[in-house]
Amino acid sequence: MKEILVNLGPRSYPIFIGNDLISSTDLFGKLVNSGQVMIVTDSNVEKLYLPKLQTTLKDIGAKSHVIPAGETYKNLETMNSIISDLLKNRYARTSCLIALGGGVVGDITGFTAACYQRGVRFLQIPTTLLAQVDSSVGGKTAVNHVLGKNMIGAFHQPSAVIADVSVLNTLSAREFSAGLAEVIKYGLIRDREFFEWLEKNIDKLMLKDTDTLEFAIARSCTNKAIVVEQDETETGVRATLNLGHTFGHAIETGLNYKLWLHGEAVGTGMLMAAYMSMLNGWINSHTYERIKLLLVRAGLPVQMPAELQHADIRDLMSVDKKVSHGRLKLILLKEIGEAIITDTFPEQYLRVTIQHFHHGHG
Repeated sequence: MKEILVNLGPRSYPIFIGNDLISSTDLFGKLVNSGQVMIVTDSNVEKLYLPKLQTTLKDIGAKSHVIPAGETYKNLETMNSIISDLLKNRYARTSCLIALGGGVVGDITGFTAACYQRGVRFLQIPTTLLAQVDSSVGGKTAVNHVLGKNMIGAFHQPSAVIADVSVLNTLSAREFSAGLAEVIKYGLIRDREFFEWLEKNIDKLMLKDTDTLEFAIARSCTNKAIVVEQDETETGVRATLNLGHTFGHAIETGLNYKLWLHGEAVGTGMLMAAYMSMLNGWINSHTYERIKLLLVRAGLPVQMPAELQHADIRDLMSVDKKVSHGRLKLILLKEIGEAIITDTFPEQYLRVTIQHFHHGHG
């Protein structure tokens, strides 16, 4: 088992990465000391892993709350149903929530933990690759509003993150590829050596080789931890973790969060950011092609879906938390391994980029 510390003073916590950690009574014995534990999971994950986790926690007698699966349910109504359950069962401030699931479950459980009685502990047990390398680490929690994604939320760090690589075996190829978008992101924004390692090892990763996976997850989490330590509440460098996300969120919003997974939108979004970086004269066409090839080998789409033919992507990009004082901020690449946050770019470059990806090039 690998252990990485997210060093945030009194809010520090470990990330554990290993095989079959969900069954480890030792590990959970150390992490869960309260008698009042509520596992929040969704209808997909429930069938796969809830019985296993309940067996591990049988001495504690954890209750569970199952929410419907999907981004559509990441809202205040669902959150309220969890809170009602906690209140009905008279859960105190000493209780602990456990998020067992992907990004949606992690986000909504974390936000519930942040709000319930002004804050209770919670553990993250991410069950998708994307959640293991990205959304479960760093304490960003939120729900969506009809007018915008993640617009209602709080920074609330977990007590621990438990990344069990064995759960990735039940992930569909699509979900797995979606997670790889966030893995590749770390190479692009701050870890050139890791990007080069990914170019060599992507085929082994696609086969879910355990050691290769553990390395990629640990390296991703280490990168995320360093960025979060430097800038917990995203006033500066943490924004680089959003490479491709402003484009990606616009794609997701245009599709009504249907058809594409978050990681697929981010993958295409990162390539769009790379294309724009190329127009800016920062990266050359060879570098752009390397990035594109890695995304393709990771099973990710590299052009916008045809369904978006008439959506105004530029307009959708304006409804984004990264807009400040009316100027759109983008994360672009100076080079592989070096990201830059900028709001000074020719508007026509943005238009050209959107046009290019609309017409099925990538």
